[in-house]
Amino acid sequence: MPFAVYVLGLAVFAQGTSEFMLSGLLSGIAADLGVSLSAAGLLTSAFAIGMVVGAPLMALAGRNWPRRRALLLFLAVFIAVHVVGALTPHYGVLLATRFVGALANAGFWAVALSTAVAMVPDRLKGRATAVVVGGVTIACVVGVPAGAVLGERWGWRSAFWAVAVVSLPAVLAVLRSIPGGRGTGVAAVPVPVRDELRALTGPLLRPVLLTMALVQGATFCAFSYLEPLLTREAGLGAGWVPVGLALFGAGAFAGVTVAGRFADARPVAVVGTGMAALALGWAALALAAGSPVSALVLLALLGLFACGTGTALITRVLGLAPGAPTLAGAFSTTAFNLGAAVGPWAGGLALDAGFGYRAPVWVSALLMVLALLVAATTTAKGGRPRAGERRPSAVHRCARRRGGSPGGHPGNRL
Repeated sequence: MPFAVYVLGLAVFAQGTSEFMLSGLLSGIAADLGVSLSAAGLLTSAFAIGMVVGAPLMALAGRNWPRRRALLLFLAVFIAVHVVGALTPHYGVLLATRFVGALANAGFWAVALSTAVAMVPDRLKGRATAVVVGGVTIACVVGVPAGAVLGERWGWRSAFWAVAVVSLPAVLAVLRSIPGGRGTGVAAVPVPVRDELRALTGPLLRPVLLTMALVQGATFCAFSYLEPLLTREAGLGAGWVPVGLALFGAGAFAGVTVAGRFADARPVAVVGTGMAALALGWAALALAAGSPVSALVLLALLGLFACGTGTALITRVLGLAPGAPTLAGAFSTTAFNLGAAVGPWAGGLALDAGFGYRAPVWVSALLMVLALLVAATTTAKGGRPRAGERRPSAVHRCARRRGGSPGGHPGNRL
């Protein structure tokens, strides 16, 4: 695996810390800025909306830029908005910095995913994707709990300063390790944007993107409100919140590692197993949230299945869209963060309706049921593969299941 792929994972670590850390800081932000808990939760949604909007726009804007220049520009903007966020006393300004920071993060993700996949042979594309996504899981294990500790001791603003500082080594690493060539390196001649959009909006890919959005919506819905769940339902002290976040992150790291090894060869099995486990797991957490031990154990398991399934779905999209080298990563990011935007919003609605602190977890279980229905409907519409087609490379071997390929399994769609 090229060292530059790990550099991209390092940068994603800093950005993933920012994206997830609010789950341990909501109460402090709400109290300091004089807003409700659900309004503080919208800061997570604002970040996700910025990712949804920014992923395709930033990918298109930077498709002809030198890769290193694009990555450095996105990192610089990301650092700057966190400095502003750490200084502002206004909720509106903080909300705006989350949106702009997400635009920069989206651009970085779109370029980083395509760059990482372009650097490795087909048999390693799933592992390269896992390394980049693994930066987020390491953020969950180390960065997010550390942010919660900083927020508890020195206030939530210290966590924003920490993200800005941690991002600086990533700037130096990208400057030294990433090639300066133009574009993502996937093709010498850029694919026309119209052709990329046609590849990404076809009937085979749409249900996979919708499934990804629902899975991530379930994850973010519950994850955004873990702090009040652990302190007000499980009865744990504030010091246990970083522990709960670290357990989720440790499970996430294990899930990404497993998915990176098996997503190329058995994508349908990895995704299907993970989705079923998540539907049951979120329901189990909602029922067992009053037990501290059960809640903590379930968080580790849910982290494993949530991030393992998410990684497999990203690999799946990249494999299904070989004709969209610039926008495949962007559409993956958009679907991922569309769920991340809707999830906290739906959880906030459930909280504001007076259903209690377990309500967001029940919403997560419902979203997973919807994801399973989408998958089941897609599979039911599938036919058997046609004969006479060549078998694609490892990361693409499920790319044409609707048309079929020798050695494929009939009905495999997700």
